[in-house]
Amino acid sequence: MSVETRERTVIKMKNSKKALIMAGIMAATMALSGCQAEEKTPVILAVSFGTSFDDNREVTIGAVENAIKEANPDYEVRRAFTSQIVIDVIKENGGEAIDNVEQAFDRLVEDGVKELVVQPTHVMSGFEYDDLMAVIDEYEGKFDKVSVGAPLLTSDADYTTLADALVADTAAYNVDGTAVVFMGHGTHHEANATYGKLQETFTAKGNANYFVGTVEGSPTLEDVIAGVKAGGYTKVVLQPLMVVAGDHANNDMAGDEEGSWKLAFEAEGIEVECSLKGLGAIEAVQDMYVAHTAEAVKGLN
Repeated sequence: MSVETRERTVIKMKNSKKALIMAGIMAATMALSGCQAEEKTPVILAVSFGTSFDDNREVTIGAVENAIKEANPDYEVRRAFTSQIVIDVIKENGGEAIDNVEQAFDRLVEDGVKELVVQPTHVMSGFEYDDLMAVIDEYEGKFDKVSVGAPLLTSDADYTTLADALVADTAAYNVDGTAVVFMGHGTHHEANATYGKLQETFTAKGNANYFVGTVEGSPTLEDVIAGVKAGGYTKVVLQPLMVVAGDHANNDMAGDEEGSWKLAFEAEGIEVECSLKGLGAIEAVQDMYVAHTAEAVKGLN
C-alpha cells in the first residue's frame, strides 16, 4: 500500500470516527429532547356537580375554574361533572362535551399525566364527595402524585369566612324588617350538619336575620318560615346556598309553581325577593376554593 493510500485510509477512518461521534451526540440530544417533550404539565381537575343552565354555568363553575387557573399558571386546569344527566342534557342541547369523573381520569391516564390535584367544588363532604374519593381510589397507582382539595365548608375557619362573605354580598338586603334566607340542597348524609353549623355561625356573629334552610334535609322550609315569623320579619330575600343557581334555585326556590319557597313565604303574607346568584359567582367564595386548591398543591410536594 502506497503512502498516499495509507494517508487516505487514515483520513477516512478519522472522518468516520467524527461522524460516529456527531451521530452519537445528535442521538443523545434527540433522546433528551424527547424526554423533555414527554414531561407532562401537572393538572388540576375541578370536579363539580354541574348545571344545564348555560349562562349560570360560566359565571359560577367557570368563574371558580378561572380563579384557580389564574392562581396556578404552571398547571393545566380541566373540568369534570359528577352528574351524567347534566352532561347528557348539555350535549343534547348542542353544548360542550364534558367528561364525567371516570372519563376525566381515563383521559388523564391516557395523556400521561403524572401529578394531579383534584379540587371538588362541592359545598360539603357528602355523598358526591364520597363517590369522588371512591373513583380516586380506583385509580391508585396510575399517577405519581395525587392530592385532593377540601370542599368549601370543611374547617371551622371556612364557616366564618363563608358567613362573612355572604353577609357582605347581601349587604344591600340587610335592613330592618328583612330576613335573608339561603336555600341549600340538603342531604341524608351526616354532612347535612353543615347547614346547622352555618346557621349557628350566622347567629353567633350577630346576624339574627340570616337563615339557612334546605330542600331535602334540615333545617326544612317549615323551620325557616317559623324562624322568620318569630323574628317579625315582613320581607325575605331568597338566595341559593349552592355553587350554581340552577334547577333548584330557579324552580324550587324562585318558581311560580306550587311547592316553591317563594310561594310558601307569600302564602304567609311575607314579601319575597329572589336573588338568583350561585355561590360560585361570589369572588370571596372563589377565593376560598383557590385557597383549598393551594393547600392541595402543597400536598404534592
